[in-house]
Amino acid sequence: MSIYALKPRFQALLRPLVTQLHAMGCTANQVTLAACAVSVALGLWLFFAAPGPAAFGLVPLWMFLRMAFNAVDGMLAREHGQQSKLGALLNELTDVVSDAALYAPFALVAPFSPFWVGTVVVLAGLSEFAGALGPTIGASRRYDGPMGKSDRAFVFGALGLYVALGWPLAPWAAWLMPLVALLVAWTTLNRMRGALAEASAAPAADR
Repeated sequence: MSIYALKPRFQALLRPLVTQLHAMGCTANQVTLAACAVSVALGLWLFFAAPGPAAFGLVPLWMFLRMAFNAVDGMLAREHGQQSKLGALLNELTDVVSDAALYAPFALVAPFSPFWVGTVVVLAGLSEFAGALGPTIGASRRYDGPMGKSDRAFVFGALGLYVALGWPLAPWAAWLMPLVALLVAWTTLNRMRGALAEASAAPAADR
């Protein structure tokens, strides 16, 4: 089970906005690139400027808005004839870049280990790579959980809010990042298994 399963309801709420954006001439690729630019800018600012704990409150706010951006670009592409090969590449690559930028500042938060935050960044990229490889073996793009993109956004958004409120993290919280890394690794395996099962179940003529 993954938060991704709630996506259809979220899209239904955004559909009137998507219709307006299309009428204004906004493209799916513009939305994709804008979301990535904000994510990278926010992540780099938090990491290098070290503005203080309160600034981490921007992380949950942007995580929510970014999910909206991601839903909007997909709806523009599918429902308004804007699907393209470039868009498919941008959609996958910018998500990985954005995640890395937004997770990295947590390496500065005690008691999180920079090593384990980096491990989560690498494994998150691999999990998306595993999901995107589905079509190469005759399966669909896989979104299996338990720690997909939406789930990671919830976890890091909640941590950002906790840090912003100035609440202390107990020493045992150091195990949170290894736990997230383990769940992301499990997600990667689930996506691989799901893709292989789906491909093997397809009729021979389709393979």
